[in-house]
Amino acid sequence: MSSKKKNFARFGLATKGIVYFIIGGLTAFAAFGGGGQKAGSDTALDFIAQQDFGKILLVLTGLGLLGYLFWRWYQAFADPKGVGTDTKGMVKRVSYFGSGLFYGALAYSAISRGTGGSSSSGNNSMLSKALNSDYAVTIAIIIGLVLLGKAIYEIYQAYSGKFREEVDEADIPQEAHSLIIKSGKVGLTSRGIIAGIMAFLMFRTAFSGGAEKVSKTDAFSFLQNEFGTVVMGIIAAGLVAYGVFMIVKAKYSSLAVS
Repeated sequence: MSSKKKNFARFGLATKGIVYFIIGGLTAFAAFGGGGQKAGSDTALDFIAQQDFGKILLVLTGLGLLGYLFWRWYQAFADPKGVGTDTKGMVKRVSYFGSGLFYGALAYSAISRGTGGSSSSGNNSMLSKALNSDYAVTIAIIIGLVLLGKAIYEIYQAYSGKFREEVDEADIPQEAHSLIIKSGKVGLTSRGIIAGIMAFLMFRTAFSGGAEKVSKTDAFSFLQNEFGTVVMGIIAAGLVAYGVFMIVKAKYSSLAVS
């Protein structure tokens, strides 16, 4: 991969980190009485839009997320780390493609808002239509299974030592190494918990005979209602840690896009 493409991919990783930093930060502030609100990806874009030069920042955010789309699809099609074409490898590559698709839709939403267009993403519109179709329950169950798989994978990454092996092999300073390990473990754990709750909510709506779109905001509301505001705040702080993990990871090309 050329240096320009690597830098574009790293920009994408850093932008994803910033989005998670905002999501976690807003929710943590709401939990601990510092203002803010329970947040998801769309809320993060709302926050960016409200800043000085908000439209410019939205376009830059959208371009950054396109960088992440590029990296995920490069992983899916070019297979730079050689995950292969067996069942395990194909599952990973399909997940890379799906991740890129989601962040591509978010990029579209950010750029559209920054240039004066509609604030809704095509991804949300398509999902809403699917969940109002005759196959809504089946689609909801499939989405729930995907989210459950994601939850298991994130927790596995955090505690199996797999992501640590990748960090250990990278040529990075000791201070950055320590920060990546700590923020990565906390961040991946929080991401796994949120994905698991979203899976549960998706299954619950499906098996109740309906189908509704669920978001990180819904997951935070569930945490607050079932376990209290402090627990919600701790999990939100974990997403801040994940944002730090992605931003620091993006700084080192041997780790980010090797």
